[in-house]
Amino acid sequence: MKRHLNTLFVLTQGAYLAKENETAVVRVDDAVKMRLPILTLQGVVCFGQVSMSPWLMSFCSERGVGVSFLSEHGRFLARVVGPTSGNVLLRREQYRRADNAEQCLAIARPIVSAKIANARAVVLRGARDRPNDENSVVLTEGAARLAGHLVQTERAKDLDSLRGIEGMAARTYFDVFDHLITQQKESFRFSERTRRPPLDRVNALLSFIYTLLVHDIQGALEAVGLDPAVGFLHRDRPGRPSLALDLMEEMRAWFADRLALSLINLRQLGHDDFEVAETGAVLLSEDGRKTLLAAYQKRKQDEILHPFLAEKTTVGLVPHLQALLLARFLRGDMNGYPPFFWK
Repeated sequence: MKRHLNTLFVLTQGAYLAKENETAVVRVDDAVKMRLPILTLQGVVCFGQVSMSPWLMSFCSERGVGVSFLSEHGRFLARVVGPTSGNVLLRREQYRRADNAEQCLAIARPIVSAKIANARAVVLRGARDRPNDENSVVLTEGAARLAGHLVQTERAKDLDSLRGIEGMAARTYFDVFDHLITQQKESFRFSERTRRPPLDRVNALLSFIYTLLVHDIQGALEAVGLDPAVGFLHRDRPGRPSLALDLMEEMRAWFADRLALSLINLRQLGHDDFEVAETGAVLLSEDGRKTLLAAYQKRKQDEILHPFLAEKTTVGLVPHLQALLLARFLRGDMNGYPPFFWK
């Protein structure tokens, strides 16, 4: 169990939440693990096999405490709210700002800045890990170019120019990405980002992890009452979770890309964990997917210090915390949206 931003996250499988007077009690195997006054909570998020008494659920609804149920891996299942829920007001504010170009720029700019800064941090870490390697020079130069793009984001006057800067930064980052791969080069060479379909093993791995991550973020946005389809950086498109894609930009490099690099460089995935379809698309095999999913869930359990909250949390809760921070900003409780800067 973890508590952040007045929200209780229950991740322990088999936990049961019950009501005692005006307090929520969390039990695991009949042992009380936590007691929290309902009045101190704004939300409860339950992952996997976590159950709640009808009396506590009803009491939370009466007090305006939203209760969300997600799968163990973060897929949104359901949300229980009372009749006076503020979700409609939050979403109306989200839609109003999404229709305002200046408001979109104010939210998208810090997201893009965090994306570039986090990509630069990954590149610099790669250079530091290999100080006497010839690849270190290429990585250091790439980091310098990313620093230039980061400065440019502050000068962007509209969304189109900001998207242009983001695109240039992505090209700079992926131009040096192959130099971060230190093992199995014969099977895992990277020349450019390809998708729909991925045309090599590295792209297949990145695309699969990005898909998992966007699903996690989508569940987090649903859990706080935001509409995952209406974003500020990504344009609306039928069937596309634009807001989930917005928030994923902050997490691509430090979470998804570093996981892919670890799987390759530590030889947890190899040549035989991929298959080539008749269309030329490269896909993970069944065994490869199992290995990746196990590593993905393990990485989500790693503890980090959240840079804005200055609190310890797990990597898997970062999407939920960022969704909560964005919701708080849209409600007017904060002066700006604080993106996630990896350190």
